[in-house]
Amino acid sequence: MEPASELELGQAIADLSAPVEVRGGGTRGGLGRPVQAAETLSTAGLRGISLYEPGALTLVAGAGTPLSEIEAALAAENQRLAFEPMDHRPLLGSGGEPTIGGVAACNVSGPRRVQAGACRDAMLGVRFVDGAGRVVKNGGRVMKNVTGYDLVKLMGGSYGTLGVLTELAFKVLPMPEASATLVARGLDDAAAVAAMTAALGSPFDVTGAAHLPDPGDPADARTLVRIEGFEASVAYRAGRLRDLLSAQTQGEIEVLSEAADLWAEVRDVRGFADRPGAVWRISVRPSDGPALAAAVPHLGVRYDWGGGLVWLLTEESDAAATTVRAEAARLRGHATLVRAPAALRASAGAFQPETPALAAISAGLRAKFDPRGLLNPGRMSA
Repeated sequence: MEPASELELGQAIADLSAPVEVRGGGTRGGLGRPVQAAETLSTAGLRGISLYEPGALTLVAGAGTPLSEIEAALAAENQRLAFEPMDHRPLLGSGGEPTIGGVAACNVSGPRRVQAGACRDAMLGVRFVDGAGRVVKNGGRVMKNVTGYDLVKLMGGSYGTLGVLTELAFKVLPMPEASATLVARGLDDAAAVAAMTAALGSPFDVTGAAHLPDPGDPADARTLVRIEGFEASVAYRAGRLRDLLSAQTQGEIEVLSEAADLWAEVRDVRGFADRPGAVWRISVRPSDGPALAAAVPHLGVRYDWGGGLVWLLTEESDAAATTVRAEAARLRGHATLVRAPAALRASAGAFQPETPALAAISAGLRAKFDPRGLLNPGRMSA
């Protein structure tokens, strides 16, 4: 099914008699548990930018609008989506074209989250169709205007299980005039996290902090810190931050003025793209990241968000999954299985198991918004 309007979508959902898999561009179909559904409900027909006011830093678009179309429109006005959405295609080996609805439904955010927040933080308003075929709207088009439940935040990261997004309003930001990436080499994981923590705790407005170990040669490990803004400000802050990091690491710090490809590598976890194994996305306190990696047998590790986001490559087994989940729980974090064969995603689940209280709240929300359980059933099951 591919409805061409919100009205058609509402009628299609109201007429459903069996579960459907909700799909945008098809680039993130491997996320979450496999959905057992005979039919796909596509949002591809709900596309187009309906409102863009560069002066008000506001953009409104249909959920099926390709992300590339939105980024091109923003770039023409020297603006961007601040949350730097990840492109899952290299990691998942998927095709298709990412859509803005898919980005919002999965709350896809990149390295700049440490400074600009997540996708849901940039969302001003949403329109969606719930599991009963009713059109629901929340928030506004120009400014945040929420009364009652904040459904904007709720829908961001709901993976299409509560409703099918039809339209989204975003706050956008100007492109920076300049950027600089500071690179320290040869740090072990703990030293790298300490350096990133020092940078993020400084007054220099860091917009990215990542660590890329090199198991083949530890001396080639790279620790990256990014700053952005007006050219003169970036030059000053880069010099001050270089002094801070040099004192912290007792080593030389390289400063790069052009590093877009390097940050795309961090954002999309391209280091794991062509390597076999299960890929885990684990959120923990930054200080706990190295301990987590040391406790879990793995084939590779990457750190983002100053060490608070740990990407692990492990064997594709239930035993490895059990270990990852146990260590994440011990450290009061949560682990998401991002890439794995369907059998492992079905047996191990995609998300960290919820506490009984949280599971009850989640079940209550699903019963309210999708009482028949027809939209992506089981997608977010642990």
